[in-house]
Amino acid sequence: MLTLIIIILCVSFILYALLGGADFGAGIIETFVGKKSEETVSKAMAPVWEANHVWLILAVVILFTAFPLIYSSLSLVLHIPLMIVLIGIIFRGTAFTFRKYDVMQGNAHKYYSFLFKLSSFITPLFLGIILGAMILGRITFSDRAGFAEKFISPWFNTFCLAMGIFSASLFSYIAAIFLVGEAENETEKKKYSRLSKRSMVITVLMGITIFILAETENLHLTGAMLRSIAGMIMVLFATLACLVIWNLLNKKTHSTNYLRIAVGAQVSAIIIAWFCIQFPIIIRVNSGEHLTLANTHAPSATLKYLLIALIAGLLLIVPAFIYLFKVFKVTHD
Repeated sequence: MLTLIIIILCVSFILYALLGGADFGAGIIETFVGKKSEETVSKAMAPVWEANHVWLILAVVILFTAFPLIYSSLSLVLHIPLMIVLIGIIFRGTAFTFRKYDVMQGNAHKYYSFLFKLSSFITPLFLGIILGAMILGRITFSDRAGFAEKFISPWFNTFCLAMGIFSASLFSYIAAIFLVGEAENETEKKKYSRLSKRSMVITVLMGITIFILAETENLHLTGAMLRSIAGMIMVLFATLACLVIWNLLNKKTHSTNYLRIAVGAQVSAIIIAWFCIQFPIIIRVNSGEHLTLANTHAPSATLKYLLIALIAGLLLIVPAFIYLFKVFKVTHD
């Protein structure tokens, strides 16, 4: 029962990273390709961009219900970056809505675009920073700790910043791959192909940087990866996927479906690798009393009813999502 809930939690994170990440990345990419890309980005995102947050909400509900101690700890110690993420999501959604549907295309349009691009970068940046704080192990629950030690130091550091940049570059990479298939002419496709390659290189370099910085912080991620067979397999798979995707991008006739499947599998492998390397720890605490999936889960009765609710909810959500994407693509094909 607990295992199934953990699997659903992991899948929800993967889907949010892929679908929500593609949307955030589209806003970042728009900064570099100029105003001409607005129409392509808007066509690719609308109207599914709001629906993608369902997977984040699902993950939050699972944490709140099945692992309440993890949820409350994150909400307390990391409330500052969490608040920035929430503000970024709100501002980004508002800016995108007004930019796309405002009947008056006046001077305000440029401010909507600026806010959309800024929040598209800030939100994944701080999502990565939060993940970095969960991994690093500077979090403390001591009542003797000062404000800075308890609420600033765990996430305001070089390692967490590198995690944030990695997150933003990964989302940009996903978006660039997806936008290759949305481009309406060969020039646009080549532009997004080049962006895909650049984003891939930056993401790989940031991934290597994270492992190096981890060692300087006495966090032995490399050793943890080598001790996890599943983690090593996932890292090797994600690395080999780079070669496959690069080759697909070099082909004159891009296979959109193959590209999207490949990047989806690659990102899934990255998230699963992190989960395998970290398992069963979710939040590393500097006292050594880490919060794990085993010592923080709710009672069996709660897990039972949560699982029933999740199954019932997914039976409604998944077909609705498939139908939404189908209708959207039929509309624009």
